[in-house]
Amino acid sequence: MATEKLSKPSNNSEKATKRKLDDESRRAKSTKKSKISKEPSPNSGSEDDTKEEEEETDEEAPLHGFSTDDDDSSDEELEESPIDITKLPTIAKDDATVNKRLEKAKKQPTTNRGVLYLGRLPHGFYEDQLKGYFSQFGTITRLRISRNKKTGKSKHYAFLEFDSSSVAQIVAETMDNYLLMGHILRCKLIPKDEVHPELWIGANRKWKVVPRHRVTRVVQNKPRTPDEQAKASKRLMKRQSDKKRKLEQMGIAYNFDAVAYKKPVSTS
Repeated sequence: MATEKLSKPSNNSEKATKRKLDDESRRAKSTKKSKISKEPSPNSGSEDDTKEEEEETDEEAPLHGFSTDDDDSSDEELEESPIDITKLPTIAKDDATVNKRLEKAKKQPTTNRGVLYLGRLPHGFYEDQLKGYFSQFGTITRLRISRNKKTGKSKHYAFLEFDSSSVAQIVAETMDNYLLMGHILRCKLIPKDEVHPELWIGANRKWKVVPRHRVTRVVQNKPRTPDEQAKASKRLMKRQSDKKRKLEQMGIAYNFDAVAYKKPVSTS
């Protein structure tokens, strides 16, 4: 019985030996990792150089949507470059049915002119491009692009007038929902009774950029009349008296000279 007891190991001794083995294996793994991390790789220097170069390029490149000091932000560069209409397809020549309808409409004498509304115009499609492209259908008598009064940028819709209402009707049916430069055009014929009398104010004129900063500077720096000077000096004196009264209420005695326009000194 005594020999049997000595031959059977206890559960506690088995657990202790397992823990020791696990600790030794963990220590061996950690030492291997530390050796690997300490050994420098042959490409480590080149990687650091490439990282530094990438950081320098990132610092030099401007953020998307922001301009640098070198960029020219003049008022004259308000619009994008115009579209080259020679690269666009010519519908009146390529489509045989449209060509036949146009020839038939042009032979019929008419005195009524047709007005078209053009919407969803692409960027770079301005007065010259509109007239050059839509002249393939017929003679354009008047043209006007709606623009912003302050910036002069296009609002992407315009009005065209053809010398024949029948030709305008064919253009409206052909060009409505036409895909042009990624934009689906809206082309509608405006009835004669619905044409506004002031629609063609400023038509057939090429837009010129108005230097608004220069205009405001001239208005601001223009000399004032005697009446305007009197009103301005009255306002200044009133503000000064109000400030002086508030200082007295706070117990501060402070005297300062009156601020107003100087009277012209007589040379005589």
